[in-house]
Amino acid sequence: MYPELSLFVEAERLDATGRRREPVVNPATGQSLGLLPYASAGDLDRALESAQRAFSTWKSVPARNRAAILKRGAELIRERADAIAHVLTMEQGKTLTESRGEVSVSADVIEWYAEEGRRAYGRIIPSATPGTRQSVVLEPVGVALAVTPWNFPALTPCRKIGAALAAGCTLILKASEETPGTALELTQALHDAGLPPGVLNLVFGEPASVTAHLLASPIIRKLSFTGSVPVGKRLLTSTAQHLQRTTLELGGHAPVLVFDDVDVERVAGLLVSGKFRNAGQICISPTRFYIHERIFDAFVEHFTARARSLRLGEGLLEGTDMGPLTNTRRQTAMEQFVADATSRGARVRSGGDRQGDRGYFFQPTVVTDPPDDSKVMTQEPFGPVVPITRFATLDEVIHRANSLPVGLAAYAFTASNEIALAVGELLRAGMVGVNTLNVSTPETPFGGVRESGFGQEGGLEGMQPYLDVKFIAHACKP
Repeated sequence: MYPELSLFVEAERLDATGRRREPVVNPATGQSLGLLPYASAGDLDRALESAQRAFSTWKSVPARNRAAILKRGAELIRERADAIAHVLTMEQGKTLTESRGEVSVSADVIEWYAEEGRRAYGRIIPSATPGTRQSVVLEPVGVALAVTPWNFPALTPCRKIGAALAAGCTLILKASEETPGTALELTQALHDAGLPPGVLNLVFGEPASVTAHLLASPIIRKLSFTGSVPVGKRLLTSTAQHLQRTTLELGGHAPVLVFDDVDVERVAGLLVSGKFRNAGQICISPTRFYIHERIFDAFVEHFTARARSLRLGEGLLEGTDMGPLTNTRRQTAMEQFVADATSRGARVRSGGDRQGDRGYFFQPTVVTDPPDDSKVMTQEPFGPVVPITRFATLDEVIHRANSLPVGLAAYAFTASNEIALAVGELLRAGMVGVNTLNVSTPETPFGGVRESGFGQEGGLEGMQPYLDVKFIAHACKP
């Protein structure tokens, strides 16, 4: 069921012949799924040239025609959802239920942008000078580069693909080498829907080398990157040479504030589901738990009991609640977080270890009362380790929640409208969920503030960076 891996350039699959190859590993078993070809410098140059040629015609295709192709692509993704979800789970590890949901939402994103591309209007501005017409028009910026990670190998690429192509740009997608099959299946579906050759190209390779090669070309006019803060900062310096427009969705460390007026058991259950989804490998996952001191013990009891009940296993197996981490690097990182917390006086309430003798499994882990300067409270765990600490007042917890330089997502749970309004205003994050964890939908902006990056994906804000604004003043008489 796993596809034969290849590059996809100018609507042609380029196999491993004559190219460096690296194995793609199933994180549930540690076994190889296949060999992924890495793009050569010549392959990357061909992708650049094909995207540039395609842009000269794709930008002129009427928006309604571009929309028709993208909507057909979304339909094909839905028709192939089960097959794509199986590939996603095999190479990434999340449960099949989660993979199916991700593929479904990815199709929704493509479809939403297909429609939004038809509404990328300009405007007429009344002139103070008789006989002069003033207009603002929107034009596609050019060839775009999208760099995506492994944790959401369908949704993250589709956010970038949908916005870029609907705006009239062409795109080179550098998807994750750890989850290439999903990106390949999506790319094939969109080409089967009628995308002209060169409009969407898919490449893989050593990430630093590939991005450096592509960003060195003036053909690239827009970069959209999802990944870590350090890599995002390096890429930002690279875009300075040609002043390429940039959207960065970087790391977070989302605080979740639970006040003493909630239904503790219900909120604990909701947060267990949200935190351990995709084994905690989600940039907007709730990761720093601040619980009001009056309900702290009750919350920890309910949360820990639910965490212990989660069933770990292969994502393809029925009854699995949480799959493996995507790679063994994450296992090592989880061990380091737990060791640092316990050395600082924190208590492990559940989990804390790897599980099994194959694959990259790590137990759902709850750590209570780590100090605010511990590693798990200052660095994003990106895994199934939950630090839970207590607070006494609103002012105190807002200060602690805003204490880090990142600000992607933040959450709060309260029955008080007054507190709800206050946390919505005071939490410094690009997305704030009050009594909900759902801060990501096709029609809403997705992005952070401060060192979590800048620019948004999703919503109408996600298309704007792919469009140049042109003002035209037209006097009727010379």
